[in-house]
Amino acid sequence: MIYSDLQLSQMLERTEARANSDFVATRARLEPESGAAWIEVGGAYAMFDGAESPLTQTFGLGIFEEATREHLDELETFFKDRESPVFHEVSPMADPSILTLLGERGYRPIELTTILYRELGSEIAEGRSRAPELTTRVISDDEADLWAQTSASGWATEHEGLADFMLNFGRISARCDGAFPYLAELAGRPIATGMLFIYGEMCILAGASTIPEGRNRGAQNALLSDRLRFAASRGCKLAMMGAAPGSQSQKNAQKNGFQIAYTRIKWQLFG
Repeated sequence: MIYSDLQLSQMLERTEARANSDFVATRARLEPESGAAWIEVGGAYAMFDGAESPLTQTFGLGIFEEATREHLDELETFFKDRESPVFHEVSPMADPSILTLLGERGYRPIELTTILYRELGSEIAEGRSRAPELTTRVISDDEADLWAQTSASGWATEHEGLADFMLNFGRISARCDGAFPYLAELAGRPIATGMLFIYGEMCILAGASTIPEGRNRGAQNALLSDRLRFAASRGCKLAMMGAAPGSQSQKNAQKNGFQIAYTRIKWQLFG
């Protein structure tokens, strides 16, 4: 039995950190002028992907080593030297002293994320029955732009002004070393995307997007079950994902066998 404890949190937080550092390293390789970089301090991974990027933050603070003022000094310098805000995703499994430490330095909680996980094995269900013309697959190396365009088309209708950002974001994500970008097609036409990152026996699911005319066709359910089976076939033992607390994404994950590990707090430094 897997318990929601410090050991599980270390596994989950490190997996998400590896996915983010993989992205940042890929950005640095493809766009060296971006200044993308990452470091490890006290067991925490700190990523810089641009001042406006959601990846510019830390993961794992206080769960591999007790967080100290010296750790925060180094992390804050890393971000401030790049004229970036300072964000930390903090697991509730970290020592409670971190709450006092962050409060004393001017941090405030700004966001909550539910972290979910599920064990992988031969019991992964097909999910709801799907139309025979609906298929999913991992893209080929020369289809990164197609994957990014499909992903961006799905995001653009939900969040005005995000199309260009998500297009560039998708082009980088699809080229990461640990990435397996999935495409769902309806009668051969791309309608949805899903990302899978694999690191050893752990994997993380992300990148869910569906174009408007492709919605309510079962594409995301197909992508979810197919990614889980693929990860299991590659030797993964545990899958994870994040969602807003109480959101439809969280409910969909729970319907597909995911359990809630904990709710994580994102902190921002003010002043």
